[in-house]
Amino acid sequence: MRRIGVLLVTSEDDPESQARISAFQKGLSKLGWDVGRNVIIDYRWYQGQTGRARTAAAELLKLSPDVMLANANTAAQALLELTRTVPVVFTTVTDPVGSGFIESLARPGGNVTGFANQPVEGEKFLDLLKQIAPGVKRVVMMVGNSPSSDAIALSAEKVAPRFSVEITKVVVRDPSVIEPVLAALGNDPSGGLIVPGDTITASNRQLVVKLAAGVPSVYGFKFFATAGGLLSYGIDVTGQFLNATSYIDRILRGEKPGDLPVQQPTKFSLVINLKAANTLGLTVPPTLLAAADEVIE
Repeated sequence: MRRIGVLLVTSEDDPESQARISAFQKGLSKLGWDVGRNVIIDYRWYQGQTGRARTAAAELLKLSPDVMLANANTAAQALLELTRTVPVVFTTVTDPVGSGFIESLARPGGNVTGFANQPVEGEKFLDLLKQIAPGVKRVVMMVGNSPSSDAIALSAEKVAPRFSVEITKVVVRDPSVIEPVLAALGNDPSGGLIVPGDTITASNRQLVVKLAAGVPSVYGFKFFATAGGLLSYGIDVTGQFLNATSYIDRILRGEKPGDLPVQQPTKFSLVINLKAANTLGLTVPPTLLAAADEVIE
């Protein structure tokens, strides 16, 4: 009986958690690993909070797992602070080299490898926002406190004049920042919102989407659109959990994580929520509708 520890950025009762767990267990089953027969899986959820991640990581490591799955940068950081021997496979980690998790994408080295998140350029978010809501003139970009978030905001600021918009960057270090910012934005008839997505905004996406219901908004992950957001463009997070099972399988069969190259995303999906568009009184351009990978009715 082998043991896998899984540290998830979401909460236990989050539908997104269940989708990720389902994909993960189905993928393992196809590779011959069935819960209760030859593998035990222990789950912990840290809800985007660094302190919770560290506590949960320590709890999982005490169970002596054969391999760990770390969801997002905070989880990977928490685990690697505690172990450099237990194999770790990560998902949706941004800039794993710059974060100090691996030596290189091709040869990670050490006890860690996985599937990276490739942030979308700020220009792409602006382009999508202006396509669906041409009247937007002032844009709040709500980002996390990380170098990748800074890069996204900077790329948007550089091209803002070309889109005839002003960018205001808001760094969310704590959920308490979200409500006052979005309340003020809701009073601006020419306002728009871009949320590339990070541990705090993703963990509080129901609040973000609810407060931004009257504002044209673009998000970096599908689960924002599923929660009621207008439009999303980004990687398939649940798909990375499915993909991660291939590396989990290879490690359980004896391969070293440091020899397995980190995989970069190859597909970005555009999801449009027509109900949200109708609520905002927006008509989705036919070209944008045709480009969508998924349309939520």
